[in-house]
Amino acid sequence: MLKAINTKILLSILAALIALGGLLAYHNHVAQQAAADAAKTRMLLEQQRKDADQQKQDDEEFRRKVEAEKHKSKAFNRGGSYPAQP
Repeated sequence: MLKAINTKILLSILAALIALGGLLAYHNHVAQQAAADAAKTRMLLEQQRKDADQQKQDDEEFRRKVEAEKHKSKAFNRGGSYPAQP
C-alpha cells in the first residue's frame, strides 16, 4: 500500500514537471515570436524612414528645378519686353 501511494506521488510530481516543461516551451515560443515581430517592425520602420528621406530629397530637387525654370522664364520674358528701337 505504501508502494502504491509512493507511485501515485511520483506520478503526480512527474505530471507537474511535464506541465511546467510545456509552459516553459510555450513561453519560449511566445518570446521568439515577439522578437521576430519586433525585428520585422524595426525593418519596416527603417524602410519607411528611408522612403521618406528619399521623397524629401526628390521634392527638394524638383523644387529647385521649378525655381530655376521660373527664373529662366522671367529672364527670357524680360529680355523680350523692351520696346523696339527706331
